[in-house]
Amino acid sequence: MEQSWMLLFQSALLGVGLAMDAFSVSLANGLQEPKMPKGRMARIAGVFAGFQAAMPLAGWFCVRTVAQKFTAFQRFIPWIALALLAYIGGKMLIEGLTSHGEAEAAAAGLGSGELLVQGVATSIDALSVGFTIAHYDLLRALTSAGVIAAVTFVICTAGLALGKRFGTRLAGRANLLGGGILIAIGLEIFFSGVLG
Repeated sequence: MEQSWMLLFQSALLGVGLAMDAFSVSLANGLQEPKMPKGRMARIAGVFAGFQAAMPLAGWFCVRTVAQKFTAFQRFIPWIALALLAYIGGKMLIEGLTSHGEAEAAAAGLGSGELLVQGVATSIDALSVGFTIAHYDLLRALTSAGVIAAVTFVICTAGLALGKRFGTRLAGRANLLGGGILIAIGLEIFFSGVLG
């Protein structure tokens, strides 16, 4: 029983750590779309949660099967995250600079493709969690991924709500702020991955 609680606790801590990038991106998404309905918020948080669960499982699978290839791929993770977030953030900055008026900024929404790119970019570093859970059996790995997903969902929902609240006040500047946040997150992932 004590091992079960420890697994849940450790997985929750992993979830909090992994969800910080997704939280920041969710905040930016809420800023960009201050009138976002609750159903859309749940879908966006669900996408981030799904990726945060899938990536550690993919890492777990890789470690148990093709560990050498995964290790070689790991050095590209910061570069991929930077490219993806810089692309989305740059697009938001351009939209913020070229759009005129509050209604236009409030109407701008996050497309499905952009959301998937954000999901991959914020969770790709979670592949390395596969190393930390490599000794788990399949059931424990699935449990850990489920807890990580639940924590991410809650944290991203909070980020979207905060972004919406402040997005209404920032209206026309939301895209500029959101794009800047995404680029900053990409740079942080890149520098911590390359220098860390």
